[in-house]
Amino acid sequence: MKKIVSLLLVIVLFSSCNEYQKALKSEDVAIKFDVATKMYEVKSYNKALRLFEQIAPSYRGKPQAEKLFYMFSQSYFKTKQYYLAGYQFESFVSSYPKSEKAQEAAFLGAKSYSMLSPVFSLDQTDTTKAIEKLQTFIDTYPNSEYLPEANIIMKNLNEKIEKKVFENAKGYNTISDYKSALVALDNFIADYPGTPFKEEALYYKLDSAYQLGINSIPAKMEERLNVAKVAHANLIKFKADTKYKQKADEMLVRIEKDLQKFTK
Repeated sequence: MKKIVSLLLVIVLFSSCNEYQKALKSEDVAIKFDVATKMYEVKSYNKALRLFEQIAPSYRGKPQAEKLFYMFSQSYFKTKQYYLAGYQFESFVSSYPKSEKAQEAAFLGAKSYSMLSPVFSLDQTDTTKAIEKLQTFIDTYPNSEYLPEANIIMKNLNEKIEKKVFENAKGYNTISDYKSALVALDNFIADYPGTPFKEEALYYKLDSAYQLGINSIPAKMEERLNVAKVAHANLIKFKADTKYKQKADEMLVRIEKDLQKFTK
């Protein structure tokens, strides 16, 4: 029985491959459309794409065009060709705004751009573009079934942008440019008040102020130590049980000790 089933599968597979090869060589766009649809339905998206790419220009304006361009867009998405998927989905929505697939296509178009977002350390142009596309989708379809997923993607993309900005600001602390670190971290905290990196930013602001203060010339030390003291208070106010508490309190002890020199 198993041999019979296996033989039937081989026959079906061979027949399918033979049909596909014939469709590739055929001049009949209807045959190509029919076989492309079959390839799409069995999830052979690369094969479907080759046929869709051949016949797409011929189908514009025809009754089957809506179905074709939806499958065409999906095939790019399924094969992880996200630039092309994003473009095709946007084109689909523009061409068929009343389609029952328009909302899904709008979401997948925006999602396609999000898939192009690189790791935070690289240029974030694609991330910014994805955020814009997702925001447009959210504004256009505020009651969409895809809204929860769109919001999650948006949150992750925004955090990636924030991490990029935070790591740049933190970098000044790493290279001991404490003045620049204070400015950059201040700007980061002001620009992203709800950021998940706020605790860390407040700590590195404290560390930068502390390092700048204890290494200052006497004429500037008191003022800078007081800035560091305020930075410590802000960190503890934000999170009393901060993971940096021991280090922060050790800094405060040194700050208070050095400030005593100016009270005599």
